[in-house]
Amino acid sequence: MPVIRILPHPELAPQGTTIEAPAGTSLCEAMLEHGVEIEHACEMSCACTTCHVIVKEGFDSLGEMDESEEDLLDRAWGLTPTSRLSCQAILSNRDVTIEIPKYTINHAREKH
Repeated sequence: MPVIRILPHPELAPQGTTIEAPAGTSLCEAMLEHGVEIEHACEMSCACTTCHVIVKEGFDSLGEMDESEEDLLDRAWGLTPTSRLSCQAILSNRDVTIEIPKYTINHAREKH
């Protein structure tokens, strides 16, 4: 099972964390299932950018990015060449390392 290493984030993972999830799972689903409360204001329907992550290692192992994700990422805070929407980034059999940006486009965090 692939491992997702999450770098420290002041609110969501102060010490950083490592989780395992089956291939075929989105990064967002995996984080939520393991207590990392990443924002997902659109309920993982690829309609916002609140679940934006930066993939530090393993970018090429994630599922292909479609046009709607590419378009939405243009609005993400702190966009990088290895940015993905975690609701659309599907794990393969390789490990990944991600960073959750400090800010999102929301002025307040959603509670789910």
